[in-house]
Amino acid sequence: MTDAFADIVEDRVLGERLRLLQPRRGHRAGTDALLLAATVPEAFRGHAADLGAGVGTVGLAAAVLAPSVRVTLVERDAGALDLARRNIALNRLEERVSAAGADLFSAAGRRDAGLRESAGLVLTNPPFHAEGQVRRSPEAARRAAHILDGGTLDDWMRACADVLEPGGVVVVIHRADALADLLAAGEGRFGALNVRPVHPRAGEAAVRVLVAGVKGSRAPLRLLPPVVLHEADGRFSPLLEAVNRGEARIALTL
Repeated sequence: MTDAFADIVEDRVLGERLRLLQPRRGHRAGTDALLLAATVPEAFRGHAADLGAGVGTVGLAAAVLAPSVRVTLVERDAGALDLARRNIALNRLEERVSAAGADLFSAAGRRDAGLRESAGLVLTNPPFHAEGQVRRSPEAARRAAHILDGGTLDDWMRACADVLEPGGVVVVIHRADALADLLAAGEGRFGALNVRPVHPRAGEAAVRVLVAGVKGSRAPLRLLPPVVLHEADGRFSPLLEAVNRGEARIALTL
């Protein structure tokens, strides 16, 4: 296990309904993960896969918010995968949540893990930067969370399509300035794309996008109303406050 996973703290999110063991240093659960989990409707039934799950924040939050969903947390880093499994047990979600070690960039790895066409819903918060775009962190955990190592965004979206069953839905959160690349990576794989920009404040440029798509669909793209994170004075918006408490959903599709 890497040094980043030697110093572990416990945090609580979703109004303390979800307990998370996380490394004190390195990437930590935040707004992006909770926004992504909040796209899962409470009534969703079936199997969801959290790809690039880290310590399991998105998939575990989805399991708390949607009591009928079954979730597989997919992660290749051994330290993060160990914490994901500990977090499943910590929250007593063993009956509905499991963890699988797999390299998403490996078709054989996905097959051997039993992931191919296994999920009706894929949730993913891919690393935001390609290799060489930003300075590499000396901490392996932080580096893995922020830099696509071993493949491209197109490869990542190919993996999402491979894990989804026909007609399944992928939901991605990414940087707003990566929208063109994200749409290009979905070309020929996903249709019925719904895009919701995420703005730090009303009147400011978006910093994130939430994108949902249906595997194999040919339906056109829709641009949905924005999500605003903060009021003018810096406080969380009422919507984000409710998302943080696990009391609101971010409508996209399904």
